[in-house]
Amino acid sequence: MNGIKFFTSSLSIILLLGFMVNTSAWGAASEEQLAQLKVDIRKMANDTLKRLYQTQPGAKKAVEKAAGYAVFSNFGMKIFFAGGGSGKGIAVNNKTKKETFMKMIEIQAGLGMGVKKFRLIWIFENQSNLDTFINSGWELGGQGTAAAQVSGQGGAFAGAMSISPGVWLYQLTDDGLALELTGKGTKYYKDANLN
Repeated sequence: MNGIKFFTSSLSIILLLGFMVNTSAWGAASEEQLAQLKVDIRKMANDTLKRLYQTQPGAKKAVEKAAGYAVFSNFGMKIFFAGGGSGKGIAVNNKTKKETFMKMIEIQAGLGMGVKKFRLIWIFENQSNLDTFINSGWELGGQGTAAAQVSGQGGAFAGAMSISPGVWLYQLTDDGLALELTGKGTKYYKDANLN
């Protein structure tokens, strides 16, 4: 029973901290700071795509042919039974070249300690999935895993995880391309301060 109370307390603290960071960090930022943040996010996205193309050359064709894509950088932390993370990113409509700046927040349960940084590259084959992701947000998983396509299968999407029909996800860690994504209760939504 004490373990459940500890888990609930830890999860509440993480949710509160995540909310405070996401709502207040840029609330008082100047126009100049917000402009610099956009530059930083674009640079992160370009660097991430370059790394992806070096790791998985077929991904370049998949990104270029898609209705659009999104790139996120995440910083996560796990303490005992609960963990979480937050990140920023950008979604790009390939047809119109319109950029939408976005945020992500995740809550993760399970025993362990550690800090993990990773990058996510979403690919949307059709416009409706891209529009839903940008305009309505997206929630990824509770529990479970998504496995990457085996090399030689899946064509341009080899190494990517199928999230739903027409939606693919690559996860890059410091070590390279992750072959499995654990569902973590992640929410993606528009960044009100940057759009």
